[in-house]
Amino acid sequence: MEDVLAVYARPYDPARPVVCMDEKPYQLLADARDPLPARPGHDACQDSEYIRCGTCSIFVWVEPLRGWRRVQALSQRTRIDWAGQVRQLLSVDYPDAEAVVLVMDNLNTHSIASLYEAFEPEEAFALAQRLEIHHTPKHGSW
Repeated sequence: MEDVLAVYARPYDPARPVVCMDEKPYQLLADARDPLPARPGHDACQDSEYIRCGTCSIFVWVEPLRGWRRVQALSQRTRIDWAGQVRQLLSVDYPDAEAVVLVMDNLNTHSIASLYEAFEPEEAFALAQRLEIHHTPKHGSW
């Protein structure tokens, strides 16, 4: 816990931005019946019945000190998906940063090994060299 708090206490440094990452599985739902719009004296009405239209995984990347965020929904959450998101972070979102200080949970897909599974060793190594990873507490409420 102290490690993450120390990272958050760092002053803003555009050469080494502190970026927080989290992902969440999400159900895609549709209305079984059209909702009724609000009208004078009556609230909008929505039926509790829904149609399940599958799932997705939502990746959220946030740099609080800069006020920046990126949200992307993917059809699944695999090591390859996470590695692709990291490549975008380093090559598109922060191409000029010396390194990105990445704060995230310790999920099994969130590791340098995922980069090596997704990319050739040279590219995986180059990406890994630009990451400074700090994991949130395993049993902390984040």
